[in-house]
Amino acid sequence: MKKSYWILFLFIIAKFILQYSLINPEYELQRDEYLHLDQGYHLAWGYLSVPPVSSWLAWLIRILGGSVFWVKFFPALFGALTIFVVWKIIEELNGDLFAKLLASFGILFSVLLRLNMLFQPNSLEVLLWTLFFYILIKYINTEKIKWLYWGGVVFGIGVLNKYNIAFLALGFIPALLITEQRKILKNKHVYGAALLSLLIVSPNLFWQYNHGFPVVHHMKELSERQLVNVDRWDFLKSQALFFIGVAFVIIAGLYALLFYRSFKNFRFFFWGYVMTLAVFIFFKAKDYYAIGLYPVYIAFGAVYLGFIFQNGWKRIFRPICILHPVILFIPLYNISFPNKSPEFIASHPERYRKFGLLRWEDGKDHSLPQDFADMQGWKELAQKVDREYSKLSKNGNTLVLCDNYGQAGAINYYSKLGIRAVSFNADYINWFDLNKKYKNVIRVKDYSEAGNELMETSPYFEISEISGAVTNPYAREKGAAIFSFKNAKIDINGRLQKEIDEEKW
Repeated sequence: MKKSYWILFLFIIAKFILQYSLINPEYELQRDEYLHLDQGYHLAWGYLSVPPVSSWLAWLIRILGGSVFWVKFFPALFGALTIFVVWKIIEELNGDLFAKLLASFGILFSVLLRLNMLFQPNSLEVLLWTLFFYILIKYINTEKIKWLYWGGVVFGIGVLNKYNIAFLALGFIPALLITEQRKILKNKHVYGAALLSLLIVSPNLFWQYNHGFPVVHHMKELSERQLVNVDRWDFLKSQALFFIGVAFVIIAGLYALLFYRSFKNFRFFFWGYVMTLAVFIFFKAKDYYAIGLYPVYIAFGAVYLGFIFQNGWKRIFRPICILHPVILFIPLYNISFPNKSPEFIASHPERYRKFGLLRWEDGKDHSLPQDFADMQGWKELAQKVDREYSKLSKNGNTLVLCDNYGQAGAINYYSKLGIRAVSFNADYINWFDLNKKYKNVIRVKDYSEAGNELMETSPYFEISEISGAVTNPYAREKGAAIFSFKNAKIDINGRLQKEIDEEKW
């Protein structure tokens, strides 16, 4: 093994240590993590909001015991592997050890620390984008056909992980067409690789077809409820902050792709960046959708800076460049991660507000960053539902019905009674167990929707009451009410089936 690989190994160890130390114990799992974990109980080739890869990982986490350690392990692993792939890209570009160190520090102390905190498709997405770029570089350098097919495999897996990878194709195909590397598209094996990708993706396409292409409905809903609040200028500002410690390296990489002779064959990467970013901006995409672009440009920039700082007095810039991402990370460490208690953040809002961290998807500022607020109140909810469930279930089967996937998933994860809560929201619409004859219902309602629940539902049960609510002042779910309905006077299962068919309660 090369001696430099021992240094790479230390970066990987540092990555894992950092990831496990960035979350204050007062925080729980995040809303989306619960949904992805529950998908591991319902393996399929597709889901209403995401493709299937995350469910396979969730199944593996469940087999490993389902602890928080394993939930956090895989995002950290994908982040560590991203550093490894960038290291290999630099080797392919004939970069020296300085370039590898600069890129590794830049990626280690970056937005990926935050992205890799959560069990979501995003961490694997960044790794797959970076791996695809590495394969593309390998093909250009060697012109070996096998790399085209490996690219097809990675792109296919990328689609099965997150449809966002389609933006990569929308940006880079035109970039190839306007440069000399358009010759790649004349190679018949490119289309063989595309067919291989299609073959890999086809089970998910059949699933989408059989379910009426829910991805179209999901994208429309996303556009109407969330992307409408996206500010294009904020999107651009975020791009500068994601890898702020090595922003100068990215700029150097883009410059080198245009003017550095050794990168002549890779000039289309410059236009690929410009066009992909333009597509994101046009569609008002969320800022983090573009994170997968940057690791390869950090590699290009690090190699170029290694070249211009290799001789004479210019070598003094090498340690300065390497220390830059480390030094800039220190203030980010204090605001970008849930390593401070909710009380501390709420009492020091200005340091968070000036970076836009308190703005949620609704376009308004709140006391905590949205991701942090989504990591509060879940255990409280599960404990209170467990308490009521243990009472009602002595009187027959009890259904736990929630307003949203976060509530249902959190109850399922933290419940000590093996509750399988459901919802008419997200994929839970397909996970109702109607083989049980339900006699009681525990209804969890969002604060804004709770007002009329007793009046509307109590006539159908002998006993109805409010049994509790989420009281955590920092939780996004604060005020969510828990209603208890005992001894149904109606056929609950029939009512459920009707509501499932109509996709509403």
